[in-house]
Amino acid sequence: MIIKKRFLPVYIIFQNARKVLMVDQEKENEEKEENQNSFEELTKQFSDILGKVGANVQIAPLLFSKNEENDSDNMKPEEDINDKEALKKIKNFNFKPKEIKEYLDRFIISQDEAKKVLSVAICDHYNHVRKIIEEKSHKQREYMKQNVLILGPTGVGKTYLVKTIAKLIGVPFVKADATKFSETGYVGGDVEDLVRNLIKMANGNVELAEYGIIFIDEVDKITSAIGDGGRDVSGRGVQINLLKLMEETDVSVFSQTDMLTQIRLFMSLGNCKKQQPDKINTKNILFIVSGAFEKLSDIVKKRIGTTQIGFGSIKKTFDQDFEFLTKAQTEDFIQYGFEPEFIGRLPVRVACRSLGEIELEQILSSSEGSIIRQYKEDFAGYGIDINFDQKALKEIAQVAAQEKTGARGLLTILERVFREIKFELPSTNIRSITLDADAVKNPENYLQNILNTGNACKVDDSVDGIRRFVESFEGNYEIHLNFTPSAIEEVGKIASESQASIVATCSRLFEDFGYGLQLVLKDGSDKNFEISREAVQDPDKFLSECITKCYKHQESS
Repeated sequence: MIIKKRFLPVYIIFQNARKVLMVDQEKENEEKEENQNSFEELTKQFSDILGKVGANVQIAPLLFSKNEENDSDNMKPEEDINDKEALKKIKNFNFKPKEIKEYLDRFIISQDEAKKVLSVAICDHYNHVRKIIEEKSHKQREYMKQNVLILGPTGVGKTYLVKTIAKLIGVPFVKADATKFSETGYVGGDVEDLVRNLIKMANGNVELAEYGIIFIDEVDKITSAIGDGGRDVSGRGVQINLLKLMEETDVSVFSQTDMLTQIRLFMSLGNCKKQQPDKINTKNILFIVSGAFEKLSDIVKKRIGTTQIGFGSIKKTFDQDFEFLTKAQTEDFIQYGFEPEFIGRLPVRVACRSLGEIELEQILSSSEGSIIRQYKEDFAGYGIDINFDQKALKEIAQVAAQEKTGARGLLTILERVFREIKFELPSTNIRSITLDADAVKNPENYLQNILNTGNACKVDDSVDGIRRFVESFEGNYEIHLNFTPSAIEEVGKIASESQASIVATCSRLFEDFGYGLQLVLKDGSDKNFEISREAVQDPDKFLSECITKCYKHQESS
């Protein structure tokens, strides 16, 4: 490029400025890398020191660590929307209670009263949240939050109800068991960690986390057992800590007991980038708690029988406890072991029914969240189509009802039925099965009848098994194996004799081929090897001949 003389000074100045900018950029990148390395090194040094002195200190994971494993029930907003879009979705909340219930009907069978109560509470709460986002001045208005208490035995869908609603409206959701918390947080968890977990579910966005849902299960376990003669001190302390969260309080984004978080916070001081707030307010976080409350019905029954003559003869049903739980009052919860202030912050209360045979059968046949769909997908992964006739579903529901664990009993029965079937069928050429009531009653006989029909091979289809082994081998070693038809036939024969799958047989026969064949490869050499019948019959001889041939060729050249 030719630079005119009169433009030369300007050009030189431009080039010098460009060099300075490049140097500054390189220094900034080096400083960032050095800070990251120093932080990692500092973390390692702290861990080594604590280990050497034998300190019983657990270094908690970083608050916003991407690698941190969360409870499987915890849930972020939809993965394909970012934080701003999630906030926009909350701002545009326009669901009606009936619309939410209709959505819940697709996934949860029965529990109509609980669906109605939750739908109304959710709509009231997020209509209020929508106004807060639209009008900042609305934050000053008085608002009594409608936290919810759900009563009912295990497996009736309490968690599933709340989780499904959170997914529908697109807010971060955190679920935890009340039993893991303690009053001080030194032994057990700190209740404020619930709010911090909500921030994690919001990808670190504190504003979005302020509109999330916290679900606390087994809340009935933080009271004293009936007849103990006194309340459990630790449970009372947890209640007191929780009631502050459920009303309104500011929670520090960073835990004081999390050493690494404190280190990172210290090292980030002076960073000119926009920082997230260091406090989160719980005023607009909706709290929903649940529990089985097994002995609460006895308290209600005693109160009704002594105060209302003749009313004690409640109509008997298969779920008589439900009838009493629906009539529980604040005084019953206090007698059960709750602090008056705590139960007072749970104004919305609803009971869930136990699930009988009819409801369990409906869950299997008509719910979009049916466990049957999961089993169909499991078998589809092996190329097997599985079907259930209605009598099979009825039999599963009848047996599951005897477990008395609600919908969880369905999984228990299905696992028992499919234990051997899942193990055997993927290694056969069977591609379709239908289960009837007899299959549920006696799955072992059902499986034997299928395998003895003569249509089922004891091993994988040879061609398909060879194909999968070749793909796996090439992925591991970047070497392609070409099996001749006679070699495929020989592998199938060996697999049939040993009652092993094709893939397992190939893995055993050719376990040394990966590293052995890499010895004979040079840059630019052909990475395709033909596997003949002889290679299958004596793979060690074939590999030795390949290596010997390679070294002889190198010596001659």
